[in-house]
Amino acid sequence: MKLINLFTLIILLTVASCNQGKRVTEMEQPDSSNNIDQEYLVALLDTIWKNEQDPIQLRDSLGKVYGYESEEFQEQNEIYHRNHDINEKKILEILDTQGWPSQKIIGEQGNLTICNVLQHSGLEVRKKYLPMMKKAVEEKELAPRLFARAEDRLATDRGDLQIYGGQIKYYPETKSFDVWPIMDPANVDQRRAEIGMVPMTEFLSNLRNPLKWDLEKQIKRTEEFLKEKQTMKH
Repeated sequence: MKLINLFTLIILLTVASCNQGKRVTEMEQPDSSNNIDQEYLVALLDTIWKNEQDPIQLRDSLGKVYGYESEEFQEQNEIYHRNHDINEKKILEILDTQGWPSQKIIGEQGNLTICNVLQHSGLEVRKKYLPMMKKAVEEKELAPRLFARAEDRLATDRGDLQIYGGQIKYYPETKSFDVWPIMDPANVDQRRAEIGMVPMTEFLSNLRNPLKWDLEKQIKRTEEFLKEKQTMKH
């Protein structure tokens, strides 16, 4: 009888020990899992940034040396586009499954990575996620300047004047880069300041391939742009 009671006691103690271990595991696992998810997200965005930006930098460097229509430039451009297609799928999966990530988790660099990949995507993709970007700005999860850049890119792709002057285009006829024509160039710096962006002179001088801000020139370019657009309507 005593042997049976002893055996029963051992079984009860074993079950209790297992249950206690299970409860500890259940309480600790969510925190551990969340930490891993956050670390993985940050690491993933870091990898995407590198895979997106390294080919662009090499491509532009080759373009500067050999010309932007050279075989060397085109070869690196193809590598960039292949990388971008992969990066885009990963970014859209994050946005579709999680919404816009918290800046507390991914930081400014993470936001820049997401916005850069979207910036390089097609028109329909950018139109689809622009409302999500706007909401992120309203919730203080995204810098207004990144949203402004997205707005400018959409405007240029529609063939409209840009608002904040962040879009630079390569013009084959002059074989040079220049600012895409801006709405009311004389007041662009004021609009930029309102959302925390530096003046055009500073912005252009800090580009990888610096440009000079010439207000009078840009006013003329805007006027010519509007005249040409008006002519195309008739």
